[in-house]
Amino acid sequence: MDIARPDIKKKKFRRNASWIAAGVVVLAAAAAGVYRLKPAAPTVDASTIWPDTVKRGPMIRQVRGLGTLVPREESIQLIPAQTDATVVRIRVLPGTKVTPDTILMDLADPELQQKLLDAQLALKGAEADYQNLRATLQSTLMDKKAAAAAVNSDYTQDQLQADTDKKLFDLGVISGVSMNASKNKAEQLTAQHQISQEQIDVNTRAIQIQLASQQTKIDQAKALLNLYEKQEAALQVRAGISGVLTTLSTPLQVGQHVTVGTSVAEVVQPDKLKAALNIAETQAHDIQLDQPAEIDTHNGIVPGHVTRIDPGVLNGTRVVDVTLDGALPPGAVPQLSVDGTIDLQRLQDVLYVGRPAFGNENSTISLFRIDPDGKTATRVQVKVGRASVTQIQILDGLKDGDRVILSDMSRYDNTDKVRLD
Repeated sequence: MDIARPDIKKKKFRRNASWIAAGVVVLAAAAAGVYRLKPAAPTVDASTIWPDTVKRGPMIRQVRGLGTLVPREESIQLIPAQTDATVVRIRVLPGTKVTPDTILMDLADPELQQKLLDAQLALKGAEADYQNLRATLQSTLMDKKAAAAAVNSDYTQDQLQADTDKKLFDLGVISGVSMNASKNKAEQLTAQHQISQEQIDVNTRAIQIQLASQQTKIDQAKALLNLYEKQEAALQVRAGISGVLTTLSTPLQVGQHVTVGTSVAEVVQPDKLKAALNIAETQAHDIQLDQPAEIDTHNGIVPGHVTRIDPGVLNGTRVVDVTLDGALPPGAVPQLSVDGTIDLQRLQDVLYVGRPAFGNENSTISLFRIDPDGKTATRVQVKVGRASVTQIQILDGLKDGDRVILSDMSRYDNTDKVRLD
C-alpha cells in the first residue's frame, strides 16, 4: 500500500525552479556579454589591395592628359582652288607621300581658257599700239629736228655775215645801216634757234611720257595674262612641299564643283608634329610655357616642352600644345592618340606616397595604415598637400616608412580596422 508524501513533491518543485532561475540568469549574463562585444574586423584579401610605402625625398609634381599628334602650323600646306572649277581627275589618295611637283588632281575651268585667250590678244594689241605710237612720235620728232637743223644752218650763216659786216663797217667799207641789218637778222635767228632746240627737248620728254603711258598698258596686260596663266597652271593641283597628303574634312569627288578659295588638298610634313593634350581645367592652372614634358606614343616616349596653353575651356579641359624635341618613333602620324605628362614643379625633401584612389590635394583624407604585424590595417586621418599624377605630399598623419593601402576601400567606411588575409 502506497503512502502519500506531499513534502517530497514540494522539495522537487523548488529544486527545479531554482535550476530554471539560475539558467535564466546565466543566459541573461551571456547575452549581455555578447552584446558588449565589438563586431569582428572584416577580412580583406591581401592580394587585391594596392599598398605603398611612405618615403621622404624629392617629388616631381606632374599633370597628365590624353591627346593626339597634330601637324605644326608651319608644316601644313593648304592648297585652295584658284578659280571656280570642276574636279575631273584625282591622281593621289590621302596617305600617299608626295614631293613639291607631285600632281594631286586635275581641275577644269572653261571660262578661264577664254579669259586666257582674251588676255593674250590684249597683250599683243597693247604691244602693237606701243610700236605704232612710238613710230608716230619718232616721225614727228624727226620733222622737228629737220626744221631745227634748217634754222641752225641759217643762224650759223647769218652769224658769220653779221661778224663780217661788223669788220667791214670798222674798215669803213659798208655803212652802219647795212651792218645793223645783218646784226638784227642774226639776233632774230638766234632766238629762233633757241626756240627750235627747246621744242625738240619738249617733244623728246613728251615722247617719253606717252611711251611710258602706253608701256603701262602693256604691263597691265602682261600682269593679267600672267595671272590667268598661273590660274591655268593651278588647275593641275600640285603638292608644293614634300610630305603626306591628308584627308580633308569634306573629301572631294570627281565631278564636284569647287569655288575659288575652297581647300582642295592638304599636305603635311609628318616629321613636324606636336602633341595637343587635353588637361583637366582643375590641373591646368599651374602649367606654364617651356615646362618639360614627355609624350607617350605607345611605341616610344618623346621629350618635349609646352609651347601654347589654350586660354579657353571646352568640356572641362584646356588644350595644351607640346612641341616634340626628340625624333618621332615609327608609326607616329597625325591624329595618333598619345598620353602626355607635364612636369610642373620639383619639391625637395618632402614626405610623399603613391596617390590614393580617392582624395584631392590640400585636404584631409582617411587611409588604412598597415600595422607592423602585416595582418591588420587601421584607419588613420592624413593631411595631404600638393599632388602629382602618381604621388601626393604628406603633411601630417603618417611618417617615413609607414605602409598604407591606396586602393579603393570605400566599402569599409563603417569600420576602422580590417584584417588582411
